[in-house]
Amino acid sequence: MPNSPSAKKALRQNAKRRLRNRTQRSSLRTAVKKCRAAAAGDDAAAAQESLRSVSKKLDQAAAKNLIHKNAAARTKSRLTKLVKSQFDSE
Repeated sequence: MPNSPSAKKALRQNAKRRLRNRTQRSSLRTAVKKCRAAAAGDDAAAAQESLRSVSKKLDQAAAKNLIHKNAAARTKSRLTKLVKSQFDSE
């Protein structure tokens, strides 16, 4: 337990930030899963739209230091590669 008033305040702030980060990270992961599911489906337009939206969300998360910028770039690269491989062969 924190003893000083500033340590108590820091604990409260960390708890708030942790909850906010958890929800944002969870929604980001859900968006990535939906993009993967769209890539596995039949609709190329839906997969492209999903990729576009998840790319934006990844960039925003990296800008807010929710995830590392290289992790965002890696995820975007893998999703792009997946979508292209599914629909370019047709």
